[in-house]
Amino acid sequence: MGQATGGRALPLSDNMRGAIFMMIAMAAFTLGDACMKAVASQMPLYQAVTLRGLVTLPLLALIGQLTGGLDFRSTFKAGRVIGWRVVGEVASTLTFFIALVHMPLAALSAIMQALPLAVTAAAAVFMGEKVGWRRMLAILAGFVGVLIIIRPGPEGINIYALVGLVSVAFVVLRDLSTRRLPVSVPSTTVALMSALSVTVVCAMLSLSEPWAAVPAQAVLLLPLAGVCVVVGYIFIIRVMRVGEVGVTTPFRYTALLWAVVLGWFAFGEWPDTLTLVGSAIVVASGLFTLLREARIRRVAPS
Repeated sequence: MGQATGGRALPLSDNMRGAIFMMIAMAAFTLGDACMKAVASQMPLYQAVTLRGLVTLPLLALIGQLTGGLDFRSTFKAGRVIGWRVVGEVASTLTFFIALVHMPLAALSAIMQALPLAVTAAAAVFMGEKVGWRRMLAILAGFVGVLIIIRPGPEGINIYALVGLVSVAFVVLRDLSTRRLPVSVPSTTVALMSALSVTVVCAMLSLSEPWAAVPAQAVLLLPLAGVCVVVGYIFIIRVMRVGEVGVTTPFRYTALLWAVVLGWFAFGEWPDTLTLVGSAIVVASGLFTLLREARIRRVAPS
């Protein structure tokens, strides 16, 4: 192989680069979540999210300025859609962090992996997209997996697991609104407005209780969490620009692997058997749905 290529490695295909970018993005987002979980155990949650925003906002603004991705005029023209997206972003972030503080990282990550299934189901209901019986069965199986993770029983249901499901619902609102955005609206501007909205709302909520002194550990973890959000955003955008959706999207499930590893390493959490079984069902259902959608897209033109 080395002789055939003159001693140089073969160039990566677009699909391979897209898969690598997706895995980097998922690792960054999950590491950022782990940092916030650790910080929120030492100081008020809304204060922590506000301080993270003070790191994230300047970085996003700088990236937008350098890449020419700031265009507020075209963004304001899509005001209603942007408004619904911001509502989804803010509400999903708040509910996710509330659940994260009270749940194992891997269990919440497993619930969030139902997102592709929920988006497909919501697109069929609210946007009239066609979903065949195979994908509908896969969606139902995925939600059965979520129920296994949540485990409703005689002793009741984990209220914070329900908060995690509410977060999924708001992310669906965010993603469906994103589909409605005109192509002329830059992704960087949308991300900056969403981050600003989350920071402002959390800053207002943080006034309901006295701010605490920032612990020494949080001084390191909060900037790291902010940087992780930006890194994840950058690589998610790069995923959109290379490779096929049906090839790159399944690699989003590596977030669950990162959550298991970080949960065990940082917090001593290890998923029990039912959580692992439910997670496997959710991932398998999501992969089937994604592969089925990719096959339908390939067949449609012919």
